[in-house]
Amino acid sequence: MQRSRNILLVALAASLLAVIAYSQNSDELPSAPSAVVQQKAQPPKKAPAPSPPAEASSTPPTADQSADSKPDASDPATATADDSAKPKPGGQEGPTIVRTVNEVSVVFTVTDKHNHYVKDLGKSDFKVIDDEKPVEEIRSFRRETELPLRVGLLIDASNSVRDRFKFEQESAIEFLNQTVRPRYDQAFVLGFDTESEITQDFTDSTELLSRGVRAMRPGGGTALFDALYKASRDKLMQSAQTGSVRRAIILVTDGDDNASHVTREEAIEMALRANVIVYTISTNFPSGGRGDKELQRIADATGGRSFEPFQLTDVANAFAQIQDDLRSQYALSYRPANFAHDGRYRTIDVLAQNRKGLKVRSRHGYYAPTE
Repeated sequence: MQRSRNILLVALAASLLAVIAYSQNSDELPSAPSAVVQQKAQPPKKAPAPSPPAEASSTPPTADQSADSKPDASDPATATADDSAKPKPGGQEGPTIVRTVNEVSVVFTVTDKHNHYVKDLGKSDFKVIDDEKPVEEIRSFRRETELPLRVGLLIDASNSVRDRFKFEQESAIEFLNQTVRPRYDQAFVLGFDTESEITQDFTDSTELLSRGVRAMRPGGGTALFDALYKASRDKLMQSAQTGSVRRAIILVTDGDDNASHVTREEAIEMALRANVIVYTISTNFPSGGRGDKELQRIADATGGRSFEPFQLTDVANAFAQIQDDLRSQYALSYRPANFAHDGRYRTIDVLAQNRKGLKVRSRHGYYAPTE
C-alpha cells in the first residue's frame, strides 16, 4: 500500500513539472507575432482551447487608424491633420476636429542657359500646371539648401563593371564623405547583381558607409530595376522621419538590365510613390551603351539628372555635381484643382516666368493617394 502511494506521488510530481515547463516555454519561438499577442492577452487556463484569430488581424488598419501615420510635407499629398490627440485641460474632453488637407509638394532646381544654378528666385517667378490645369495658388515656397538628406547609394556589382569597379567605389566613398553630415543626414549602401544586398543600412557614419561600399564584390547578372524598386519601397518609403527630408537615390550602373522581375516603368512608379529623386551615373564610357537611354528615362521621370561620363575620372565629377544639385533646390506646395483620392497619375509642370532662358527640372508627375 505504501509503495502504491509513493508511485502515485512520483507521477503527480512529474505531471506538475511538465506543466511548469510548458508554461515557461510557451512564449519562446512563437509561430507568428499574433501568437504572442494572443498568449499574453488571454488569462491562464488549465486547459486552453485553440481560439480563432481576432477579426482585427484580418483587416489592415487604415491611415486614420495607424498610430504612425502622420502628415509629411515631403510626400506627394498630405492629409489628415488631427488635433484630437492633445490632452484637454482639467480632464475635459472636447469635440474631435479633423482637418483634411490635400496638398502636393514639388522639389526642383533651376539653371540658366549656361547650366549654372539660379538660387535667388521667389514664389512669383513660377507657375505650376497640375494635370493640365493651372494652379490658382502656391501655398508655400522656400529655398531648400539645408534640408536633411535620406540617400540610397545603389552600385552595380555585376560582371559588366568589373574592370572599373574599384574607381567607382572610391568615387562613391568620396561623395558620401562630402555629402553626409553627422546627426543630420543618413544614407544606406546597396550593391546589386542578380540579387540586391544592403551592405550598410541607414546611418550618418561615413566610416560605416565606406565599409559598406568596399564590402561589394563584382559578379553575376544585372537586376537594376529590381534594385531601384526595392530601395524605393523598402528603404526610402519606410524611412522614419519627424519633418521634411530630401529623398534621393544615386544609381551607378551601365543600365543594361538582364535579370529583373519588375519592369523599368514599375520601378519608376515606385520611386515616384516614395517621392524619390533618382540620379544616374552611366558606366558605359567612353563610347556609351544601350542602357544609357534607360537611365535617362529614370532620371527624367523622377526629377533627377543622368550623367554619362566620357572617361573614368569623370565619375568623380558626376558625384560632385549631384552634391551641388542636392544643395541648390527649391520646394513649393499647392492644392490641385479637382483633386481626388483615386490613385491616378497626375502630371506636373513647373514653369519659370519673368526671366528668360531658365530651365526648371522636377519630377513629371505623381500618384494621387487612395482612401
